[in-house]
Amino acid sequence: MDVFGVMIGLVLLFGIAVLVLAVRGTVKAAKAVAAKVEKHEANARRAVETATLKAKTYTKVGPPAQIATVRLKLRTSLDGTRQVLESGLPQDGQLGETLALLTRLDAHAAELDGELRMLEREPDTARIAAKLPELRERAERIVHSAETMRWAAQDRMHRFADDELSRLSQECESEAGALRHWDTAGGGSAGAAPGASSGAGAGAGAGGAGAARVGLTDGKGRPSAEELLGLADPLVKLAQRLRKPSAGTSAGPSAG
Repeated sequence: MDVFGVMIGLVLLFGIAVLVLAVRGTVKAAKAVAAKVEKHEANARRAVETATLKAKTYTKVGPPAQIATVRLKLRTSLDGTRQVLESGLPQDGQLGETLALLTRLDAHAAELDGELRMLEREPDTARIAAKLPELRERAERIVHSAETMRWAAQDRMHRFADDELSRLSQECESEAGALRHWDTAGGGSAGAAPGASSGAGAGAGAGGAGAARVGLTDGKGRPSAEELLGLADPLVKLAQRLRKPSAGTSAGPSAG
């Protein structure tokens, strides 16, 4: 009875563990899906905002168009820099520090974008005229910082690509030089063959020569026409049969 109770307890514990693991897996999957949906939603929202700003730069005039231009330039510069850094991060881990700086810069840009949005809704044109130059100057500083990091990252990736191409070209040249040493390799093997034949005699020298590689078109090891047609063995058997009668006739007179 005690053994049966222990088995029931183990089964219950196993079931609880499986249930906990299933719940944890479900929660993680739900979080991953939610994060992915949130990311796609944020990307879609930013795409709509970017399209709206582009439309405002063409349809609006005066301060609203100027504010839209500043916001669009700010957003475009940060997005372009982020794409460059994220694309190069798997190959260059040092870009992670640059990406962290960009995140901090993006926070300042978000605050500035909020001020620009508030200025868009400002009815007092004098207030807009007084405030806009300051906000534009701050936006230019952020854009310059983002562009500096983007250009430096691009130059770094191009330099790495050039260095890798240079190393690869050198390796290819070295391999090509090694492949051109067939005459030297042949001379070395030919020089080694006489050394071996001098100790073993002429027969060993012939064996060493036979161990060399045979070319396809040098005429030394090409198969004959009979071998190519599969007639070598029948011809040999036919020659043996023709030799037997001749040997018998010659043996008859000698016996008599």
